[in-house]
Amino acid sequence: MVYSDMDVKEKIRRTPLFQRHVDLGARIVPFAGFEMPMQYSGVVHEHLAVRNAAGIFDVSHMGEFFVTGPHAFECVQQIVTNDASRLQDGQAMYTVMCREDGGIIDDLIVYRIASDEFMLVVNAANRDKDFDWLLQNNAPKARLEDRSDDIALLAVQGPNAPGIVEEVVGKPLGNLRFYHFEQLPAGSLFGCLLAVVSRTGYTGEPGFEIYCDAERAIVLWDALLSAGRDEGLVPAGLGARDTLRIEAGYSLYGHDITEETNPLEAGLSWLVKLEKDDFIGKSALIKIKERGPERKLVGFIMQERGIPRSGYPILDESHSEIGVVTSGTQSPLLNRGIGLGYVPNEPAHSTPGVRLGISIRGRPHEAKIAKPPFVKSEI
Repeated sequence: MVYSDMDVKEKIRRTPLFQRHVDLGARIVPFAGFEMPMQYSGVVHEHLAVRNAAGIFDVSHMGEFFVTGPHAFECVQQIVTNDASRLQDGQAMYTVMCREDGGIIDDLIVYRIASDEFMLVVNAANRDKDFDWLLQNNAPKARLEDRSDDIALLAVQGPNAPGIVEEVVGKPLGNLRFYHFEQLPAGSLFGCLLAVVSRTGYTGEPGFEIYCDAERAIVLWDALLSAGRDEGLVPAGLGARDTLRIEAGYSLYGHDITEETNPLEAGLSWLVKLEKDDFIGKSALIKIKERGPERKLVGFIMQERGIPRSGYPILDESHSEIGVVTSGTQSPLLNRGIGLGYVPNEPAHSTPGVRLGISIRGRPHEAKIAKPPFVKSEI
């Protein structure tokens, strides 16, 4: 969503932790309709802290929708491409919602709280659009509720994250598997009526997300920082979140995936369960699979000095333009430029090891296709 100079002050939002970010000296920037911290001590410092120790992120700008009632499962199942029937209570899944033509409306995480209660966590920039889509496509007549303003979300990521979070929540979390979550008893976490600890992540490192009542977010933030003081925990902003997710090879909505991209070309075919009953976009995705996607999202590593940026042209060996960079950065860990971008879905252009060029300031810079993640960690 784009805001003009005239209406930005009227429409911009702040998370419950905004003042904490200001007090910590964060550089605040507009993002997805919110004033958010871009960095505190510096992107590289925060990035390496997450890789080597731990970082804490305020991601309270994300949207949380609740789908409840006897028809909750039917509603979720027809909206998303993944198969919600595989979920048990306490399990989560990554998925996408598509238009009828297969274009991606958003990527999201579905949490199954009970057979008749699901929580959908969506991107902040798509919150209004996504909820409208749910309302328009709620043929099963499930109960839909947008509780985004009532819920805060903190993410603690890095190898030292488990111990820090365990100290604060007061219980061991070693048995909480990837893409699982646990509800804490109401009132047990600083009086929060809603307290959910999940293990998903967007950095490629071990870590947890804690959903809590918005009015208790400051208390939780302070407790986590205190518990992590001797464990190398640092506040981390959107800048480090972006460089970390690119190293991990994760897509960002609005860059690598949009309504003009489909999950098959975006490398997300594993999220599309064509064998399940009808869902929005299924017919179109079947046709795309049968003929094969025309393009493919690939990862690449720069072979010479240069930082790829979103929108830069991708070139073949003869320096003809064949694609575009959708995400790119200088990897703090590899000390090289890395990125993601779309190229023709042909072996000569999309196979790992193939050399191509990235046009940086009008000059070709050599790169090589590499399968993400660029940095592997034990999640």
